[in-house]
Amino acid sequence: MTYPTFHNLIGGQWLPAASGKTILNLNPADHSDVVGAFPSSYAEDVALAVAAAKKAFASWRLVPAPKRAEILIRAGILLQQRKEKYARDMTREMGKVLAETRGDVQEAIDEAFYVAGEGRRLFGQTTPSELQNKFAMSVRMPLGVVGLITPWNFPMAIPSWKLFPALVSGNTCVIKPATDTPLSVYNLVQALVDAGLPHGVVNIVAGTGTAVGVPLVEHPDVRAVSFTGSSAVGSLVGQRAAATFKPVSLEMGGKNAQIVMDDANLDLALDGALWGAFGTTGQRCTATSRILLQKGIAAEFTARFVDRAKKLKIGNGLDESVEVGPQVNPNQIETSVKYVEIALAEGARLLMGGHALNAGIYAHGTYFEPTVFGAVTPAMRIAREEVFGPVVSLIEFETFDEAIQIANSIDYGLSAALYTKDVNRAFAAIRDLEAGITYINAPTIGAEVHLPFGGVKHTGNGHREGNGAIDFFTTWKAVYVDYSDKLQRAQIDNAE
Repeated sequence: MTYPTFHNLIGGQWLPAASGKTILNLNPADHSDVVGAFPSSYAEDVALAVAAAKKAFASWRLVPAPKRAEILIRAGILLQQRKEKYARDMTREMGKVLAETRGDVQEAIDEAFYVAGEGRRLFGQTTPSELQNKFAMSVRMPLGVVGLITPWNFPMAIPSWKLFPALVSGNTCVIKPATDTPLSVYNLVQALVDAGLPHGVVNIVAGTGTAVGVPLVEHPDVRAVSFTGSSAVGSLVGQRAAATFKPVSLEMGGKNAQIVMDDANLDLALDGALWGAFGTTGQRCTATSRILLQKGIAAEFTARFVDRAKKLKIGNGLDESVEVGPQVNPNQIETSVKYVEIALAEGARLLMGGHALNAGIYAHGTYFEPTVFGAVTPAMRIAREEVFGPVVSLIEFETFDEAIQIANSIDYGLSAALYTKDVNRAFAAIRDLEAGITYINAPTIGAEVHLPFGGVKHTGNGHREGNGAIDFFTTWKAVYVDYSDKLQRAQIDNAE
């Protein structure tokens, strides 16, 4: 069997891990298909990459921001030209269907062009001084070397959310791709390199979270860390970063609810629920894992939802007719199986699915059936804990206020959706739902790059990606220019 071998990118050079070890990247639809061998790196590789990024920062920070932005524009054009190849690479390593991986690459393209515009919009403020002949302003400054830890479910889009605003702000980067899906990060960075990014400005160190992520977070020359992943790991990242006082952006889990009122357009709500629950095989932090149904439409919605879910075609995402691909690895299958068992033990009713698929065309992959539970109560673990698979719970309610209470009753607060024709309820939901993203008559998935992305409670720590990323990747500097040619003392010489 032949397959390509990839190296770390450090200071513009492609270098094997110091350990000499590699990790095989397998196609989750067919484990006999080896996408490539990637470095199994450790702390010494991280140290080399951080040193290269620190060296590059000295010159990169002096490149005018509009010029930095021009590199992003060129990278975006290259991504457009390579979209189909990169989408197919992503489907092979991650599993989601081609329509979705094309969308993942498109999101990186959109992010490149959007963030490039920030090269001329890194605005500060000017403000009157309290003293005569004194000018006061604030300017944004880059942080320095930043560490980026990215997930496997959006292996190009989410890295672009981090890399592009970090770069246009004048930072240099060390990125750790997800162990399951490193190739898409390599493709993204290759576009930047081909667009003219100087050596050392972006460095890739591949490996596991323990071996690479921990030393990256703890390295004293890393000035900030941006992490996307589970809440459990995010908590550890935050704690370790706190020891060296570095800021951390955490984008973590979700347990997202779609509320369907009696007056909703049921056809539209069904379309949204199927896409939200089973798009990306449920492996999105914004996936619809709870569907809250007002009792007047619950029976009809349930029957129609189950009927349509049973007809979804499962298979290799490279087949254009497939609607649901595999889960990314055996651990995710184990989690889905575990939560099916938990739900049954709690008294939930299995309406369909509930099993791994491992026979016939599924024998060499990691597939799990779309799974629907009825008779779920808000207190059940299946209604409160993130599964990150194609498993959805149906919960019935009486009133709008009860639906809001149920939606808000969990530890997460990322995305929520309401289907209704009542404009008053829509605006009440926008106000009252505890979620960083709220959709009206649209599913819980589908964020766009020019709005802030992130959540509340255990979903995040207050930072946002999208149009909030520049705030994280820059720091403020206050500047005072006194042209009075004499000592003036603020708060003293202006006192009456």
